[in-house]
Amino acid sequence: MSHIVRVQTKVRDGVAVRAACRRRGLPDPVEGRHLVFRTQLAGLGVKLRGWTYPVVCQLQDGQVQYDNFNGRWGDVGELNLFLQAYAVEKARLEARRQGHRVSEQALADGSIKLVVHVGGAA
Repeated sequence: MSHIVRVQTKVRDGVAVRAACRRRGLPDPVEGRHLVFRTQLAGLGVKLRGWTYPVVCQLQDGQVQYDNFNGRWGDVGELNLFLQAYAVEKARLEARRQGHRVSEQALADGSIKLVVHVGGAA
């Protein structure tokens, strides 16, 4: 049986954030306080390609805070690619924790198709 799932991502898992950074070839995220323009934000800071300030993932509430000055300090497409990578990595982690095998396929429109093979070893 096939199911189509659309995911609205809340970023709550530091392991998945780190895996998303590796997937995207980004530096390791850094836990702590981060300067985002004139504001200090606490959380897991992710440095996206071409961004002036880090994106700060606040794992407790799942919020992602950033300032890209309407695209002048960073392309929102990079944020979207990071969030997509996070969603894929989180789904993979959860499926594997439940003993399932996961395969993925990049689609022509830029989306990623994940198939969870129930009962398959990771």
